[in-house]
Amino acid sequence: MYGLCAVSAVTAQNSREVTRVERLSREGFLAQLEAVAADFRIDAVKVGLLGGPSHSEALVEFLGRRLPGIPAVVDPVMVSASGHVFLDGESVEALKGLLGRAFLATPNLFEAERLSGLEIGCREQAVRAAERILALGPRNVLVKGGHAGGESAEDILLGEDAPGGVAFSSPRRDTRNTHGTGCTLSSAVAAHLALGAPLPEAVDRAKAYVWEAMDPSRNLDLGGSGPGPLHHFWSYYGYGRKL
Repeated sequence: MYGLCAVSAVTAQNSREVTRVERLSREGFLAQLEAVAADFRIDAVKVGLLGGPSHSEALVEFLGRRLPGIPAVVDPVMVSASGHVFLDGESVEALKGLLGRAFLATPNLFEAERLSGLEIGCREQAVRAAERILALGPRNVLVKGGHAGGESAEDILLGEDAPGGVAFSSPRRDTRNTHGTGCTLSSAVAAHLALGAPLPEAVDRAKAYVWEAMDPSRNLDLGGSGPGPLHHFWSYYGYGRKL
């Protein structure tokens, strides 16, 4: 798959922290969206960090007008792994409006707690949080459990395309290569949806891809003191090969 990018904010960050966020204008953001939509066939949309409420509102209008039937995967990025808070209260409320256009929302535990108003400490609580987030309008919700404790990480998928709920469990990796896992997962789900996979299959394949990209034997040591990056091209270099 090939990703077409529209930027709403630019961050200054390294492996340890985010030090600054510069927000682009609403008009500049919309111009990027219009440019790619006017020239390319778009089969799926993935939404990550948004600069502020005006960007969320612009995106809601754009998706309804230009891409009404295209599945949108919304990753509600609110805080970085290093603790930088990206969205204030007004921005979170605007993001909730965007969730009404989402085919799938992919909050981590912190984001699911903030969106649902519930504390999550077990599977039953994750399901209840997903039900509350579904009430905001997305067709489906994937509550990611990577930040929970335990020997395995469990994600819960619930919604129209998984009416009974589906749990995805994978053993934890003993690795520092975790920078970008959430962004990568939601992008991989969108890619598989674009290829025509049903949602549960798209999530399952995306999780398998991310799990392999975190393999410590494929460590990309860039010299930073924080979490290392995923190896997104592990398949290209050969499955199971030590890089």
